Amino acid sequence: MAGRIEQRLAELGITLPTPAAPIANYLPFTMAGSLLVVSGQIPLRDGKVAYTGKLSEEVSIEDGVAAARLCFINVMAQVKAATGDLDRVKRILRLGGFIAAPGSFTQHAAVMNGASDLAVEVFGDAGRHARSTIGVPSLPADAAVEVEGMFDIA
Repeated sequence: MAGRIEQRLAELGITLPTPAAPIANYLPFTMAGSLLVVSGQIPLRDGKVAYTGKLSEEVSIEDGVAAARLCFINVMAQVKAATGDLDRVKRILRLGGFIAAPGSFTQHAAVMNGASDLAVEVFGDAGRHARSTIGVPSLPADAAVEVEGMFDIA
């Protein structure tokens, strides 16, 4: 039987993908006590990067928001792989977002809201988190956005 969070994902029409394998020398997640840290996830869909390029150049704000949302879906897939059950998430402690954009771009926070809004939509108050959002000149595989996370796990 699906747990509360899995039911919420189903209500939202979200199916978690198979967690992505690392593309370099790192682990997709690590745990120490109740702290789960998930490595940065890019906007993969069916094994391909769904949003490539830089915000305000090849990627619109709306597509950037969708990319951040997809990144968070991939973060949740890693959380489920690490814990076996998304209901074990007591709280999302922090999300970190990396937005590929030129130096003149200033809408990083709006883009990262795609991930943050979904976190709250899925986990409720336990999804409210601290956050950093950073503009970068490029990301792996020319991804437009990357999102990482820290979780308190029961």
